[in-house]
Parts: sequence; structure tokens; C-alpha cells
Amino acid sequence: MFEHRTAPLLPRHHFLLRVLGYVAVASVLVGVALGIGVLGYHHLGGLPWIDALVNASMILGGMGPVDPIASHAGKLFASFYALFSGLLFIGVASLVLAPFVHRVMHRLHLDDE
Repeated sequence: MFEHRTAPLLPRHHFLLRVLGYVAVASVLVGVALGIGVLGYHHLGGLPWIDALVNASMILGGMGPVDPIASHAGKLFASFYALFSGLLFIGVASLVLAPFVHRVMHRLHLDDE
């Protein structure tokens, strides 16, 4: 009565190339976000470059700030950057996991009507 057709899975090497593409995009996003953080902590927070890098990395990694910020502009930037970093983490994690979830859906036939 119903003919069940499924698309074949990508060969493993094509799948790995797809995963690497997603990881590359995620890496670029994290790099851009880290650059924004370093610039903001340096210019608005008044931190030296290396301290700005440490603070941006720690916030982006979810660990929290290292150095206290004295200026109001720096504190506002740190607040917005922390919120931005949390949302970026969710987005990047979703981007990296997407090919794996898609493959599981194919295996379980969840992407069919």
C-alpha cells in the first residue's frame, strides 16, 4: 500500500567533510566573538591586550571574568558580552551537533512525512 523510500546515508567520508565544514564555521564564529571581546575589554574596559584576551576567553568559555572592570562603559560591555557569549554557545553547539542529529533522524526515519 505505502511504498517507503528513504534517502541513502552519505558515505562516511562525505559526512566527515560535512562535519568539518560545520566545525569550521563554528570556529570562525567563535574567533570573531573572541575578537569582539578582546577589543571591547581593551578599549572599553581599559585592560591591557593580554588581560583583555584572558577575560574574553573566560567569558566566552563560560568561566566568568578574571579582572575587575572600573569604567561604566566597560561594565556595560562586559554585561552584554556575557549575554552574547551565552547565546553564541547555544548557537555554536547547535551548529556542531546538527549533522549528527540529522544523521540520527535519517537512521530513525524521522525526517519523512
